[in-house]
Amino acid sequence: GIGRNWPWASGGSSILAEFGTLHLEFIHLSHLSGNPIFAEKVMNIRTVLNNLEKPQGLYPNYLNPSSGQWGQYHVSVGGLGDSFYEYLLKAWLMSDKTDLEAKKMYFDAVQAIETHLIRKSSRGLTYIAEWKGGLLEHKMGHLTCFAGGMFALGADEAPADLTQHYLQLGAEIARTCHESYNRTFVKLGPEAFRFDGGVEAIATRQNEKYYILRPEVVETYMYMWRLTHDPKYRKWAWEAVEALENHCRVNGGYSGLRDVYLKHDSYDDVQQSFFLAETIKYLYLIFSDDDLLPLEHWIFNTEAHLLPVLYPNKKEVEVNEK
Repeated sequence: GIGRNWPWASGGSSILAEFGTLHLEFIHLSHLSGNPIFAEKVMNIRTVLNNLEKPQGLYPNYLNPSSGQWGQYHVSVGGLGDSFYEYLLKAWLMSDKTDLEAKKMYFDAVQAIETHLIRKSSRGLTYIAEWKGGLLEHKMGHLTCFAGGMFALGADEAPADLTQHYLQLGAEIARTCHESYNRTFVKLGPEAFRFDGGVEAIATRQNEKYYILRPEVVETYMYMWRLTHDPKYRKWAWEAVEALENHCRVNGGYSGLRDVYLKHDSYDDVQQSFFLAETIKYLYLIFSDDDLLPLEHWIFNTEAHLLPVLYPNKKEVEVNEK
C-alpha cells in the first residue's frame, strides 16, 4: 500500500505516460466486470489533469503525486509523454464517440503541440521537438514517430476543415521518420535524431544511434496505409522488413543493433517483447486486407493489444471471424 517513485523522475514525481495510459484497460475492465470502480479511478486522473493549469496548453511529463502539481516543465510527445495523448484519442474512439471530454482534451493538446512543438526543417522535414522550460530541443525520438499514425487516426474526428490538415500532418511525420531510417547504413532508424548544427533526421550522439526493434515507425506506416492506401507505405514497410532480415535476424530470433550507422552488424543480443507484440504485428497488418481487424471495430492499446470498440447498446462487437 505504499507508492514509491524513482528519484530521477523530477523529485519522485509520477510520469505522465504511466498514470495517463491506464484509461482504455480500466474502462474495458469495468465493462467486462460490471464494476464501475476501475473506470472511476481513471476518470479521476483525467479530472485532475483537466483542471490543472497547463503551461502553454502543454502537459509536462511529471506530476507530483503528493502536491498534485507539475514537476519540472519538460514536455515530450515521445518517451515519458507519448501514450497519454494516444489514449485521449482512443478513449473517444473506444467509447463509440460518446466520450466528448476525451475528444476535447485530445484536440486541445494537439493544437498546443502543433503551436509549440511541431517545426519544419530548412529542407522541409516536419518534426516534433521537445520543450524544456520554454526552450525547444530540436530532437525527435523514435518513440515520437507513433504520432504520425495518431494524427491520421484522429483526422476524421477533427472539424471538417481540418481533416485533410491532420492527414497531411500524419503523412509529413511518416516521411520524416522514413528519412531517419533511410539515412542510416542498415536502413533502420536510430533511437533519436536531431535537426540542428546542419544535420537533419540523423543521430549525432553515440547514445542515440541504437535500434532496439522498436515499432513506432511501422505503426505510423500501418495507419497511413489503412487510411490513405498510398502504396509508398507498403514500399517503406517492405524496406523495413528487408532491413530486419538482413541486419537483425540471428539464430535465436531478432537482435537490436548498437549503431545503425555502422557497416558491420553490432548486435545487442536482445529481442524486446514489443518486437513480437507490435513491430511484427503492424507489419503483418500492412500487408493484410483491411477487413482483418478493421479500425472501426478495434482499438490497439499502446502495446498493440486489441480492445473492442464498446458500442453503448451491445455487449460484444459483432465481427466476422475469418
